Amino acid sequence: MGRIIFDTATTLNGWIADEQNSLAWLFAVDGGTTPDAEVLPQNAGVLVEGSTTYEWVLDESDILAHPEKWREFHGERPTFVFTTRDLPVPDGADVTFVSGPVADIVPQLRAAAGDSDIWVVGGGELAGQFLDAGVLDEIAVSIAPVLLTGGAPLLPRRLESDRLRLVSARAVGQFARLVYEVLPAATP
Repeated sequence: MGRIIFDTATTLNGWIADEQNSLAWLFAVDGGTTPDAEVLPQNAGVLVEGSTTYEWVLDESDILAHPEKWREFHGERPTFVFTTRDLPVPDGADVTFVSGPVADIVPQLRAAAGDSDIWVVGGGELAGQFLDAGVLDEIAVSIAPVLLTGGAPLLPRRLESDRLRLVSARAVGQFARLVYEVLPAATP
């Protein structure tokens, strides 16, 4: 069984998107548009996105008009989108819409992933729901040399140091790359 990983880029002060849900700040950083392949989850067989992330991806690259762009990031991997709305699907994309508690959907994600990892692409609130369900195994962040005044927070949950074990810290171009293992909550 693979791991469930939240892997994203963030600003130095902890925002993953600005007030307009834009990642333009990320793309302005050298290496922000084409991240080093070594920092992306290598064993991810399934991607998971919230509806805001999904819609932003569709709009940013005009993917509905150019469905071939879907594979540039998603490849052939199945993508699960948490939403309660009807959303469009690019031609040829393997997209499944799901809703409800994360804990109820995890078996479906694991079945689709097989022995591969599940990559929670975004957003932070969705990653927080995986944490709340006790199934988030790893948090990996590429910290950009950018400061924003607000936006979408990295992970809008309180998580103390006793639950995080540093796995690695290194420089990757302009980014500081941190990877933490998420430890199970202590039982009372």
